[in-house]
Amino acid sequence: MKLTDTKPDSCGVIRRIGGDAHLAKRITAIGLTEGTEFQTVRNDRKMPVLIYLRETLIAVNRTDAERIEVETA
Repeated sequence: MKLTDTKPDSCGVIRRIGGDAHLAKRITAIGLTEGTEFQTVRNDRKMPVLIYLRETLIAVNRTDAERIEVETA
């Protein structure tokens, strides 16, 4: 499942970060790495996906969120 498919208040784990090396570098620099647990806070259409992980609230733009595969509980 993609990060953009998650529902608010759902928890999960980041399984894979797709895309090019530039995306992977930017995403990992803000703490999104494979195996990291997260909680989706908000996921409105045409808005960034807000997730909470590592005691930080992070906004991920929808284009990048489409390339992040997750597993939800």
